[in-house]
Amino acid sequence: MADAAGPRDTSAGAPAFPVPTMPAPPVGVVGLGQLGGSLAAALAAGGREVSGWDVDPAARDAAAARGVRITRELTGVVVLAVPLPAMATALDGLSVDPDATVTDLGSVKVPVLEALTGAFGSRVVGGHPMCGTERSGHAATDPHLFTGARWALCLEPGTELPRWLRVAEVALAVGAEVVPVTAAEHDDAVAAISHVPHLLAAALAAAADDAGPLALALAAGSFRDGTRVMGSDPAFVTAMVEGNAGPTAAALARVRAQLDRPWPDLVTAGSAVARRPTGRRTVRVPLDRAALLALGRAGGAVHRRLAAFVEGWVPGPG
Repeated sequence: MADAAGPRDTSAGAPAFPVPTMPAPPVGVVGLGQLGGSLAAALAAGGREVSGWDVDPAARDAAAARGVRITRELTGVVVLAVPLPAMATALDGLSVDPDATVTDLGSVKVPVLEALTGAFGSRVVGGHPMCGTERSGHAATDPHLFTGARWALCLEPGTELPRWLRVAEVALAVGAEVVPVTAAEHDDAVAAISHVPHLLAAALAAAADDAGPLALALAAGSFRDGTRVMGSDPAFVTAMVEGNAGPTAAALARVRAQLDRPWPDLVTAGSAVARRPTGRRTVRVPLDRAALLALGRAGGAVHRRLAAFVEGWVPGPG
């Protein structure tokens, strides 16, 4: 199981409370752009009952062609796949079952959970799949988008574990691996590995432009890789970094401190991280908040639901 010292392999123990086995609930997706459309398409292709809604008629038509039932009436697990500024109002005008579990795909968790919990209480489970591309909109839908992706899923003190498991099962059904986190831990982590990289990509692109046409004409693979994410919608990037301003500023300060190191030391340190072994050790973790969070904090993820456990992995020799 997992504890404060980290996960350890186990096959005995009891869940924190009984978790009944029930048929998989339907899924309703609000927002049928790249993430929401891909999720709905993947679930529909797998035979899951899935409905959806989008304010854009073209997005609705595209989803319907992939087997998604278009409706304003949502039940089961309701997924908000809309831009961050629209999260608080995404369900306005829609009919949501009063027992539905509400989750989201937003790239920032603390402010989103604050807004949604005020409206839906303990029915909310915050989520963030770590996938997507610089493209956007329903034309960027890809049913395989989540395959092998990490899907951060928030376990707050008030999170109802059966609801968390229902959302986890949705993520697992489309090929993702679930990383249990708290909202604050998530926001600190993604500031370092997602939000700051967007700012660095913007800075790199702007600095190269300042260097003149010759520099841009000579730009090749490393420049392309370093600036790829700046093909994203600027409004999306701005909302993301401003919505997570505190952790992003702290992570950016750490990058600045690294750049102040002697360059040979910096290159050596970065190379060591990039070359770090990537082995995995399989573990079974009981259905307990502390144990699940310990798995996530150890850098692990869940890849399968068992009766009274989840099966996953942590970094280390297999």
